[in-house]
Amino acid sequence: MRPDAEVFLCRLAREFRPRVEQSADELLQVVREELPALLEHEDLVALALEESASHVSTFLDVLEGRLDVTEVEAPEVALEVGRQLARRGVSVSDSLRAYRLGHLGLLRQLQEEAARLSDDWELISAATIRLVSTAFEYVDRASEQIVAVYQRERDLLLQRRLILANEAGRRIGTTLDTARTAEELAEVGADGFADAVTVDLLCSVLHEESGRPARDAPGLRRIAQQSVLDGLPVPADGADGVFTYPVGSEQDRALAEGRALLHHTPPAPDAPERQESWGPALVPEAGSLLLLPLRARGTTLGLTQLFRRRSSPPFDEDDLLLAQEIADRAAMSIDNARRYTHERDTALTLQRSLLPRGTARQSAVEAASRYLPSGTHAGVGGDWYDVIPLSGARVALVVGDVVGHGIHAAATMGRLRTAVRAFADIDLMPDELLTHLDDVVIRLGREEERHDGETSATCLYAIYDPVSRLCSLASAGHPLPVVAKPPAAGGDGPAPRDVDFLDVAVGPPLGLGGFPYETAQCELAEGSLLVLFTDGLVARSGRDVDSSLTVMRDVLGRGSDSPEEVCDRLLTALLPSRPADDVALLVTRTRALDHGHVAVLDLPSDPAAVSGARRFTSGRLADWGLEELSFSTELVVSELVTNAIRYGRSPVQLRLILQDTLTCEVSDASSTAPHMRRARTFDEGGRGLLLVAQFAGRWGARYHREGKVIWAEQALPAGSR
Repeated sequence: MRPDAEVFLCRLAREFRPRVEQSADELLQVVREELPALLEHEDLVALALEESASHVSTFLDVLEGRLDVTEVEAPEVALEVGRQLARRGVSVSDSLRAYRLGHLGLLRQLQEEAARLSDDWELISAATIRLVSTAFEYVDRASEQIVAVYQRERDLLLQRRLILANEAGRRIGTTLDTARTAEELAEVGADGFADAVTVDLLCSVLHEESGRPARDAPGLRRIAQQSVLDGLPVPADGADGVFTYPVGSEQDRALAEGRALLHHTPPAPDAPERQESWGPALVPEAGSLLLLPLRARGTTLGLTQLFRRRSSPPFDEDDLLLAQEIADRAAMSIDNARRYTHERDTALTLQRSLLPRGTARQSAVEAASRYLPSGTHAGVGGDWYDVIPLSGARVALVVGDVVGHGIHAAATMGRLRTAVRAFADIDLMPDELLTHLDDVVIRLGREEERHDGETSATCLYAIYDPVSRLCSLASAGHPLPVVAKPPAAGGDGPAPRDVDFLDVAVGPPLGLGGFPYETAQCELAEGSLLVLFTDGLVARSGRDVDSSLTVMRDVLGRGSDSPEEVCDRLLTALLPSRPADDVALLVTRTRALDHGHVAVLDLPSDPAAVSGARRFTSGRLADWGLEELSFSTELVVSELVTNAIRYGRSPVQLRLILQDTLTCEVSDASSTAPHMRRARTFDEGGRGLLLVAQFAGRWGARYHREGKVIWAEQALPAGSR
């Protein structure tokens, strides 16, 4: 570059400096024309104008002082704009586009100024090259800082929303009192989320002791309201506190349709012609508003309104989803308090809502289940069962029992079932899962500070693999399952079954801590019945446990009935009357995947083995008539085998499993955890798991004592199931 070009750029910066404010205004106009939605919030306009002026001044400082761009910090006001855009949910791509538009406009302005200062086009050309280079460096440097601030603000916002969701789960619905639940909803909403909250319930909800509220009784009552503003919201006006929303207003529409509404800019209070459609101006200076119908079990119970001032960041779609989730939780609690006056009825509803509503789709077992609540005044207990599909065609079978009765036992059951599903999702062995579950029970007891006894529970967790036909199980103080072998072939009538009571070490109940659990394994023939149950099935007044087990042996030993029929026969034989304790029963008939549905290939720890794995995969898919999946499956296999050879340890094995999905598994002896990362443009690796995730419907990793297995599932083409 010509030496005098640097001098010219210094002069250019000095000459242009008096035009900083004018330049910033012109740049802002360009951004508003190109991206009108970006500056739709008036409070951002002044801040954006200040940001533009700061960027222009800073860039002129770089030119005039010949500063090192890599050491220049973005103006603080630019960082604040990044924070504000993050709070308003503006995408970072839109923010950066506006940023680039502004700097492009500044370059054009500087070029025009340069043409005015000199007619030496060689000098102008040399200076322009330097100007553009410096501008790009400045944009890159400032963009990195702004994006970092933007991301930190979004992370903080997400963290605050997660905290709010957690607080809502902890603070809403702590009692069976309708008014108190509404107050809890208002308190949570006004605690750093909204400036004002109102909760209005239909009078029919408050007056009915049972049944559903009628839509032809539209009178409402303001049950709760919270605000950080003095004197707001304005109290609802109506005789005896009962009022209605104006017909056709937004509140009336939300209540009638049962659909949440988000308004960024409500009509101004001084616009009477629009006020009628808006309804009562409960917060006149509201800048945005959420209207959330309180719906539970298909019925609208009322409406909650959340307001933010114009000076506050407006609600966005994420806020709407979060608020709707909180409102749904509150509505469920209100409906429980309204509909059920007896603790047993409330606990029973909670119990049934937390138990599986149907058998999960899987091909390892045919399952049937029953749950019978207690028939005594002690209330519903905490019995539960679950069928959880796992990777590799396996399935987890769970049955458990929380000690105690009533709504606390039912709620604890729901927490433990959720915890078991979370631990099962990371494919823990039965003994490891029960150890973690034991920690959960201990922590629940400490958090609740119960005075009526420690929180305790029993649980049996079993994993059945239809490929190896192995059942791995561990028990935490829970009755062991019963196995009925498949009936022998031949004979005129139904062949009997051999029934075995598994002899497995039973660990201590959950909640004691410090005691180990042990995983046992047994091989089950195809067609075996595996029966899991809680003690309410076999322990009843007037009959000892051994007698009940004898009856169970007789029932299971007769015939080859389906699991549904076995459930009915067991309940009829063991529980002729209503049970004194809750009963959970899970009956499964095992299936097996033959060698025609499983393909296994042992691989050497050599990169050259990858091509052999692809050929093996292609050939097996051809045998299965799945040529349509060859490209994607070979790619998945190639990436998984390459990772196992590169980062794992021998032995390495490839396994293909054909069931209702196609599963590719690669195992090795290393426990190194795989993780997906974002590869840069010129990186030679780092895209393997990303490709696997794109082609597979599900993928993950499971660990065992000899290493790990990375698996990926693909849906079968239509017509090939």
